[in-house]
Amino acid sequence: VGEAAALGITTPFAFGYPVFEPVSCLAMTLVMLVTMAETTGDIVAVTEIVGKPMTESMLTKALRADGFSTALGGVFNTFPYTAFAQNIGLIGMTGVRSRYIVAVCGVMLMILGLFPKMAAVVASVPTMVLGGAGLAMFGMVAASGFQALSKAELHKKSNIMVVAISVAVALIPIGVPSFYSKFPTWVQIICNSGITIGSITAIVLNLLLRDAPDPDEEKPLFSGKKDA
Repeated sequence: VGEAAALGITTPFAFGYPVFEPVSCLAMTLVMLVTMAETTGDIVAVTEIVGKPMTESMLTKALRADGFSTALGGVFNTFPYTAFAQNIGLIGMTGVRSRYIVAVCGVMLMILGLFPKMAAVVASVPTMVLGGAGLAMFGMVAASGFQALSKAELHKKSNIMVVAISVAVALIPIGVPSFYSKFPTWVQIICNSGITIGSITAIVLNLLLRDAPDPDEEKPLFSGKKDA
């Protein structure tokens, strides 16, 4: 904290003006698809917590804001932004659902960004403290996901299959980080994100299995009664 500057101003385009190379643009497009998938899942979780149905217009606005913040962040030399699941956990934990409070917090963060000493204070919070809070927050996110899945008619074997395989595929990058290391780079960009590969798997399986007959719902060939 003592070594940090008292005041700091971010210089736009500190690393030079943007250069648009086709290969780089394609790679960044794939990265943004990953962040869009994550943002979509976060929006679904938020709507479940606040009890407000998600509409196409709501999701479109969220993705548009995510894209704008990423472009603006690039001007100020940062990585692409994404909607953090920790914030969704905070909504569930605190019960604070006002968008105005979120806006005020955003303004406070921008002001704090001008004072590196304050950033150093926040960075000095012990990892154990952050980990303890993270357990509760991510647990709330998982619980919201369970609530959403409970509406998916899980008594059908086809739906259970979609959930089971999608979750298993999404856990591969976490359980075996080197699983996709031998794959082409563009495949690694997509598959190394558990959220993205899990979402793609769920969408594809849902398209393939949604009309599949459920063995438990099929009528037996013979009812056991003699024909009249």
